[in-house]
Amino acid sequence: MTPTQPPPFPPPEPSRAPGAGDGGGHAHGHAHGHAHGHSHGHGPAAPVSQHLRKVIAAILIPFAAAVLIGLAVLWPGGAPAHERTGVGFDRQTQHATVTKVVELSCQSVNASGGVPTGDTSTAEGSSAQQQADGACKKATIRVDTGDDKGRTFNEIVQPDQSRQLHEGQKVVVAYEPSAPEDLQYSVTDVNRRFPMALLAGIFALAVVAVGRLRGVMALVALAISFLVLNFFILPAILQGSNPLVVAVVGASAIMLIALYLCHGLSARTSVAVLGTLISLLLIGFLGSVFIGWAALTGNTDDNTGLIHGLYPGIDMSGLLLAGVIIGSLGVLDDVTVTQTSAVWELHEANPSTGWRGLYRAGIRIGRDHIASVVNTLVLAYAGAALPLLLLFSIAQSSVGTVANSELVAEEIVRTLIGSIGLVASVPVTTALAALVVSADRPTAQARAQGAGPAQTQGAGQAPDARPAVGRGGRGRRRKR
Repeated sequence: MTPTQPPPFPPPEPSRAPGAGDGGGHAHGHAHGHAHGHSHGHGPAAPVSQHLRKVIAAILIPFAAAVLIGLAVLWPGGAPAHERTGVGFDRQTQHATVTKVVELSCQSVNASGGVPTGDTSTAEGSSAQQQADGACKKATIRVDTGDDKGRTFNEIVQPDQSRQLHEGQKVVVAYEPSAPEDLQYSVTDVNRRFPMALLAGIFALAVVAVGRLRGVMALVALAISFLVLNFFILPAILQGSNPLVVAVVGASAIMLIALYLCHGLSARTSVAVLGTLISLLLIGFLGSVFIGWAALTGNTDDNTGLIHGLYPGIDMSGLLLAGVIIGSLGVLDDVTVTQTSAVWELHEANPSTGWRGLYRAGIRIGRDHIASVVNTLVLAYAGAALPLLLLFSIAQSSVGTVANSELVAEEIVRTLIGSIGLVASVPVTTALAALVVSADRPTAQARAQGAGPAQTQGAGQAPDARPAVGRGGRGRRRKR
């Protein structure tokens, strides 16, 4: 090539800012430098500028300090002791094994011994007829734990009982020391520890196999969440602390530990934390207003009645609100992390897009997420309350009557408040992520480092400065 021949590529445009509108037509050298400036493959999120780090830290460090102070102030010394009532879950239990089962006539073991003469079309009459005519079972049960280990007792199983015992079955027995000796023990449930432990092991293996290191961190975060729940939230409420304050402090601690442990200490995770925090505050505010307005007491079944009887100082409506906050936290984490990651990836794909463009693209993803998450939440609550809904259906109650009953009204309020918080978390988190990631501008040193490899890709080579392809001319916006 003679000195007068033009170079085989067009000259660069002097007006373009470094890195602006990078397109697919770049030379390899500039593409390599651009990869160092923005792309991190499947690794952690691209770091933001020092200024943005300081802004985020100025918000989250005081919040984390407040959570630590709250944990220190409200930390209980353990659940307060009380005398067992022998009602419901508040009774002594031991593990036992069914060693022998024999069949015998129900007439020979039932106390009445007579033939029932009631109306067999009713549930009570039909049950009495079955107990008179059917074959009962006499089970011999051996106590395997506790001071009476090795002791045996007998229990009669009626033919209409839903739980039938068989030889070799592991069971849980209740112990009442004040009862007569032959009535101190009774079967209260089946021992399900082995199948549940096996299922938990399969779950853990699946999480680790698919998630690898992230899966391990997720399991560690799950374990820590249960520790916070069992050693802080529950004992603190039992000791008389305000359930709402305890739930906010405990949920905030779980949120910080779980998110940073699973997703790393980065600006991306911090934005998800901020979005989750704002949504939790909204849920707490709406819960306080509507639980009080709807006059929901939180004392609607035998379990809550027993809690109120044992610890009358507990604010049951506050306990209901605490349950709403803690129950919404898990789904909120999923939504906020997903939205933040979506905005970050959109920025990685097109760094020239402004915050409005990132928000519009992120909110389109969020709308699909809202539809699926809200439906999941409603169906989860409906599934949990299915036996109750069946009772109302059997009674042929109207929809208004069913919805107005406190049992169902609690679930409706819980579902709607949680769903509002989830819906609000999508635009809030998307806007925060778009503002943070679009406000970031690489420093002069970072630009020089990013351009360094491009300048070393062969002497005399210049970067291809052709306009970006398929970006609608947005590449020049970075000049602002």
